Amino acid sequence: MPIDELTRNAVSVLPEGGLEAKLKLGRPLRVKFGIDVTSPDIHIGRGVPLQRMRAFQDEGHKGVLIVGDYTTRIGDPSGRSTERPILSDEEIDANAQLYLEQAKVILRDDPELLEVRYNGEWLSQLSYADVVRLGRIVTLARMLERDDFEKRYRAGEPISISELLYPLMQAYDSVAVEADVELGGTDQLYNLLAGREVMEAYGLEPQVVLTTPLLLSWDGEKMSSSVGNNVPLTAAPEEMFGRTMRIPDEQLAEWWSLVAEQQVPEGGPMQAKLDLARWIVARSHGEEAAAAAAEYFDSTVRGKEVPDEVPEHPLPAGDPVHLPTVLAAAFDISTSEARRLIAQGGVKLDGEVVSELDLPRARLVGAVIQAGKRRFVRLNEAT
Repeated sequence: MPIDELTRNAVSVLPEGGLEAKLKLGRPLRVKFGIDVTSPDIHIGRGVPLQRMRAFQDEGHKGVLIVGDYTTRIGDPSGRSTERPILSDEEIDANAQLYLEQAKVILRDDPELLEVRYNGEWLSQLSYADVVRLGRIVTLARMLERDDFEKRYRAGEPISISELLYPLMQAYDSVAVEADVELGGTDQLYNLLAGREVMEAYGLEPQVVLTTPLLLSWDGEKMSSSVGNNVPLTAAPEEMFGRTMRIPDEQLAEWWSLVAEQQVPEGGPMQAKLDLARWIVARSHGEEAAAAAAEYFDSTVRGKEVPDEVPEHPLPAGDPVHLPTVLAAAFDISTSEARRLIAQGGVKLDGEVVSELDLPRARLVGAVIQAGKRRFVRLNEAT
């Protein structure tokens, strides 16, 4: 496989010439990717770097998947304006198991090609002296060069010591597994480069850093499980299909390139969305499930009861959004009637029955909501 295939869609491969040098070592490389288990889903955006790991696996290199059970207890500050909420040990353990199952949708589950490690194995064993040694490697001034830290510092917002430790702990993962290459999104560049610095301080050959773009969701924001604007890798086929169909036409090229690693096929935007949705479902659930999801979408969404012209309705402020409030305002009914409709399965969002009373705002923007058989509105942001 040409090196261009290994680095497909890469934004950065650092240092220049580093990957070529690693490949010349004549042995399988150890290609690391770490995921904190902050939510129970791996979405297709996180699948983009996993696809790079799969490309390395296909060439006989070993993927080293780090399940961040320990670093989740701190929370990755990358791109955040506040600290992440701390999960219970039970939530972390449950999420970790689900993450592993979902990652194998993309990765080759072969012990010769995949090594799964939990970073609690080594991080829980570090003594206070070990942490102090780790803390000497990177200066506070260097830490505050990070965009997220710098913005919060200038705004007078709190930054905990534990957040400053996070990049060092992720970097120590690379020491523990002796990584040759580390993969991550562009928001992880600082952490990945810190891994090079820490590995060198521990007398190891620094890893090569390979970053991939962040997949933007249909709302134009970074795809996120916590926000809800995502397509989980193991969601129900109909849900995966329907969510994929929500992407705007102008994002088709990006999704085809990053997710399917192909160019947009001919046939127009609608056909391109249908093909992509079917491809995404087939990867997770197989061709038969993809065909059934496409048929379901065609009968309940495209050819459904929804009229060609659907009136627009603005969403109220807040996140999450209280669905009965939306229904009451959109269809001139009481909130108690709206709750009854939801409880009876009479409310659909893009053709899918919804039972939740509160939904993430990102899931509602641009969606068609149906109450009963003949009442429809398309939800949008208030202007």
